[in-house]
Amino acid sequence: MGVSALNVSISRQHWQALLGELEGAQRKRHLVTYRALIERLALPIPAMQTLTAALEHLAGLDVRAERPLRSALVISQGASRLPRTGFFECVTRLGRFSGASDGIAAASWHAAEVARVFEFSYPEDA
Repeated sequence: MGVSALNVSISRQHWQALLGELEGAQRKRHLVTYRALIERLALPIPAMQTLTAALEHLAGLDVRAERPLRSALVISQGASRLPRTGFFECVTRLGRFSGASDGIAAASWHAAEVARVFEFSYPEDA
């Protein structure tokens, strides 16, 4: 049994691998693109929907535990170096962000959240 959100599920193996990738990115203080994660995790089709659902599920877990959002470490390949619009819609629903999903407010909030993630010590089981 894996993690299920938005009627898309991810296997436990892929979920653990995702957490491991994000932990590695945090430790190295790096951001990772959606495409790189999909390739490294070898997610099956529909890979982007699966990854998005998993990242949104993780954001919900982090919000409930009052932790910085590890999903903020995942960004688009584009010039913006920001997460996709859906990320900002998700964090708005979760009460962590309010404002336009593009522009200065989003970029500023995202930079601050990434800094919080880099500084936070997540428990081993999180």
